[in-house]
Amino acid sequence: MIMAIPSVDLADFLSNDEKRKAAFVEQLGAAYEETGFVAVSNHGITDELTDALYKNVQQFFSLPLEQKRKYEIPGMAGQRGYTSFGTEHAKGSEAPDLKEFFQYGQVSDTTADGITYAPNVLVEQLETFNSTFDRAFAAFEHSGTNLLRAIALYLHLDENYFDPFIQNGNSILRAIHYPPITQEPASAIRAEQHEDINLITLLIGASADGLEILSKNGEWVPVTSLPGQIVVNVGDMLQRLTNNKLRSTTHRVVNPDRSLWHTSRFSIPFFLHPKATMSLRCLDGCIDEQHPKMYIDATAGEYLDERLREIGLKK
Repeated sequence: MIMAIPSVDLADFLSNDEKRKAAFVEQLGAAYEETGFVAVSNHGITDELTDALYKNVQQFFSLPLEQKRKYEIPGMAGQRGYTSFGTEHAKGSEAPDLKEFFQYGQVSDTTADGITYAPNVLVEQLETFNSTFDRAFAAFEHSGTNLLRAIALYLHLDENYFDPFIQNGNSILRAIHYPPITQEPASAIRAEQHEDINLITLLIGASADGLEILSKNGEWVPVTSLPGQIVVNVGDMLQRLTNNKLRSTTHRVVNPDRSLWHTSRFSIPFFLHPKATMSLRCLDGCIDEQHPKMYIDATAGEYLDERLREIGLKK
């Protein structure tokens, strides 16, 4: 069985029609309470930009390993530049994920609250790589901002509640390459089951199938979306903030059919993070007698640091 996850149209939220906007907010919130995943159309990330992004990503991962390793920066915990195959593992798993990746961070040269970010790693061999990632980062950030405004309304907060936390936030655009399988794998999993760390994750369509989510019934269900849609899921930070009202759903990437072992899989998620100083203290409106507070107070920076250590990117 393949799950067609709930679909929403961001154009409804951005319209001047209050009924359409309110309906979008309810649809999005209900989907995030039920499955934690939603497919979004009219999200503002153009086909041209998507094509350019995948073209540059495929060219980068085709470079010889010694050239890619020039972009692997010690001490960065994988937050900028290249991370080689088999470095990251899921929380609670000792087996490394069968992937390599490149991470591109906040591109704004404006800092606030005294926050500074490490510069992005510039790829010299590919002429349009960095400019394409700059454009993509901005497009994802804009789309994510609008989705979080809808989430704020669903939580009975001010529509712009998240804006000051995510403007110049610690978001990450990650390009992932799952190389061809060249020998009998130890398991059927390319990326072990996990939940994302951040507030929300925006994912343009991967180059191949493989994404599965864990249903409420404890079954792994393949996920599909229509062409032109992006998949947006709740991360652990938003789950903590909402005291489990919105669900950070467990998901994984599985190996393809044996007939496709010779092929690569590429995936490009945008992990929308707030500033490190944002408090993840459970919202008062999400706590009552039936839903007691489930998490200790922590900042986004403290929680990110903890999780990076758990998945092997930070020592």
